Amino acid sequence: MEDGHEEERWVGYVDWRNRAALRGKHGGMLAASFVLVVEIMENLAFLANASNLVIYLMGFMHFSPSHSATTVTNFMGTAFLLGLLGGFLSDAFFTTFVIYLISAFIEFSGLVILTIQAKSSSLKPPSCNPPQAPCEEVSGGKAAMLFCGLYLTALGVGGIKGSLPAHGAEQFDDSTVRGRKARSTFFNYFVFCLSCGALIAVTFVVWVEDNKGWEWGFGISTIAILLSIPVFLSGSRIYRNKIPTGSPLTIIAKVLLATAFSCRGSSQAPTNAIIDRAPSPTAKPSESNKESNTQTNNSLSQDLKFLNRAVQPQATYDCLACTVREVEDVKIVLKILPIFVSTIMLNCCLAQLSTFSVEQAATMDTRVGHLAVPPASLPVFPVTFIIILAPLYDHVIIPFARRATKTETGISHLQRIGAGLVLSIIAMAVAALVEVKRKNVAKREGLVDSTVPLPISFFWIALQYLFLGSADLFTLAGLLEFFFSEAPAMMRSMATSLSWASLAMGYYLSSVLVSIVNSATGKGEHKAWLSGSNLNHYQLERFYWLMCVLSVVNFGFYLFWAIRYRYRRVGLKG
Repeated sequence: MEDGHEEERWVGYVDWRNRAALRGKHGGMLAASFVLVVEIMENLAFLANASNLVIYLMGFMHFSPSHSATTVTNFMGTAFLLGLLGGFLSDAFFTTFVIYLISAFIEFSGLVILTIQAKSSSLKPPSCNPPQAPCEEVSGGKAAMLFCGLYLTALGVGGIKGSLPAHGAEQFDDSTVRGRKARSTFFNYFVFCLSCGALIAVTFVVWVEDNKGWEWGFGISTIAILLSIPVFLSGSRIYRNKIPTGSPLTIIAKVLLATAFSCRGSSQAPTNAIIDRAPSPTAKPSESNKESNTQTNNSLSQDLKFLNRAVQPQATYDCLACTVREVEDVKIVLKILPIFVSTIMLNCCLAQLSTFSVEQAATMDTRVGHLAVPPASLPVFPVTFIIILAPLYDHVIIPFARRATKTETGISHLQRIGAGLVLSIIAMAVAALVEVKRKNVAKREGLVDSTVPLPISFFWIALQYLFLGSADLFTLAGLLEFFFSEAPAMMRSMATSLSWASLAMGYYLSSVLVSIVNSATGKGEHKAWLSGSNLNHYQLERFYWLMCVLSVVNFGFYLFWAIRYRYRRVGLKG
């Protein structure tokens, strides 16, 4: 009876009361479905403000266009980078269940502060009407309140991004083909739900912000994140929560230090060591069991051989002696880092969707019939495309690819990421051409120095949104699943957070590039590319061409590593 009871348990998992999680009772798609619903609400709360924030900062806090763009990219970059903190705490000390709840309350607090400030005119700088009345940028205590609200929100968003996707993915049994396929479906629908929240945010909430007031927009976000908490708690009884196993950073540091201090050039693994490997996404289902037998061995791999020295007992530092499993886990982490780095440039391109692209649209004719579309609602185009394509991808394209290739995933994670990188290159080229057309219209109509909307439809800007939105679909879902499935079990939440960290680095890189470009092009009597009294004076098309060239170079870097990457179970290339 005892053995039978043990077989019913999910080893390494507990329920919400910290009791052993049981098969048939905890986990599965039903449990993950609560995460999907919560993601709609969470992304609605975050993106409703992030997509339109550049307008709020310029119109009510009186930031310059470049300052507001930098502030938005820094805010979003910080939010996504803090996902690493959420993932680390989930893996090391708490469960993803606990981290989500704490983070949701923190984000709620930040949004309350922003709502109060938006509601009270005394907490904002005085209104102005340039050039008759010069605008005074927010400062002092009012600025402190603004940034306190923004970065409390960012902290909460980071914790949620670092825990929620991993919490949903942990509901599936990755020791079976069925469980892995269900997990792949979960990640596809996670991006689908993320887009559903974004669609509501950039249509309804943005309209409310522009027509009813920003206090209503912030208020809707506040209510959304507050309501997500009871929705998340509704699944408590059927969640399985991974037991934290301690800091993965400690193990990584120990292996690297052991390697550095070791005096021997090679090593042999202990004969009783076991390497725990997860399934390859390109493995044929019929080969799954056979791979388990062939890959579970007692020897060190020959990848990154210099780390094999860490297994040798350290005569001086006994505390640094490492097991084969620890060394192999660190190797996996180091091998996925180049893939992570190669996606940063893509996310630098995506950063333009919430900054310069919004500012471009604000100078154009945004009418559709008798309806005036807010510029911040432009993401409706890629979001709608993702909502249509995500189910089509999961239910039509992937089953066809699986039959054609006779592999478990049909299309590998790295192939999917590569497709996204190519689409981002096309998007930047399109963005540059559209900006040339927009400025030509401004010159032809004599509106270069005017704030009157140009007689050119904002649908031209929708083209770059479409390509970048498609790139986001391919890359984000591919990255989430790639990092989760390839990472060691001890750091899956943190590894999944690398997807968001890549977004963060992309936003920061965008800010750095703007500064570098202005510094490099504004020397002497030359005018900086991204400066001027309004966007018509910017050389934005040159900046977009620079982004296109950098994206091509980055794609070459990605191909170099992706072709050489071997999935954890079999030596198939991505």
